[in-house]
Amino acid sequence: MTQAYPGQADWHPSFIIIGAVKAATTWALEQLQVNPTLYMPDPEPHYFSSEFERGEDFYRAYFEAHVGSGRMLGEKSADYLAHPDAAQRIAKMLPHARLVVQFRNPVERAYSDYKMLYRRGTVKEGPEAYLTSLDNPQPRFLNDGLYAQHMRRWLDHFPAEQIHAFLYDDVKAQPKETVEAISRHIGVDPVFDANQARKKANNASERFLPLPVRKVLAPLKSTIAPLRGHPLFESTRGLFAREIAYPPLSPQLRLRLRDFYAEDVEQLGKLLGRDLSAWLKDGPRD
Repeated sequence: MTQAYPGQADWHPSFIIIGAVKAATTWALEQLQVNPTLYMPDPEPHYFSSEFERGEDFYRAYFEAHVGSGRMLGEKSADYLAHPDAAQRIAKMLPHARLVVQFRNPVERAYSDYKMLYRRGTVKEGPEAYLTSLDNPQPRFLNDGLYAQHMRRWLDHFPAEQIHAFLYDDVKAQPKETVEAISRHIGVDPVFDANQARKKANNASERFLPLPVRKVLAPLKSTIAPLRGHPLFESTRGLFAREIAYPPLSPQLRLRLRDFYAEDVEQLGKLLGRDLSAWLKDGPRD
């Protein structure tokens, strides 16, 4: 299934979902995993970003068991888009890789990212402490949403035809067509799972176990994963899980974020040839 290029090893992935973080990349991963002609590991390798120093053997381990299976290999690491070195590193090893990138209203993305680290206990203060300026302990909240800035870096290393871009809004409005377009881009016949499409990946409004319990169970994540969805497991989890009360994003801070992203959104719209003005309107969009 994998198309070989000069210098391409048999274990090299042919396509990569590069982000953005909190833009439903998990939804795209799970939709593509339904396709029997593809193989994508569940965990994000982060090889071309935070794990690069671990070397190629670390990366190869994600794929080598599936070499010779006839399946096209791919991966998803949502932090690649904003990482300053990921594009150059991928271009050096995988110059022919087909790339998939998705974008979400950057204001909503920033707040969603904040909520993720809030429920993990990584951040403890309200969003004003992190979303007012880039000078804060978690600059990724704001920086990761500067999509046009990041895309220009990727376009310095890859031709535009190797990059397929779509929106979080597309996933909500046209999930089947979105999967079909991704599949055409990476070169496989599409397989669409309507039940999977109804799931909202990375839904921050889900009920979660208390933080101390999640920390205890964290080392068992891979062991517990196959039990998810089983009635007994879900009923037991439901006894303890609760919705998390997040510090709200105030209207004033939302307007400040809208202004912060306005120029970048305009530039991204030009790069994509799409009208993104709805992202700059007042109020939450999802």
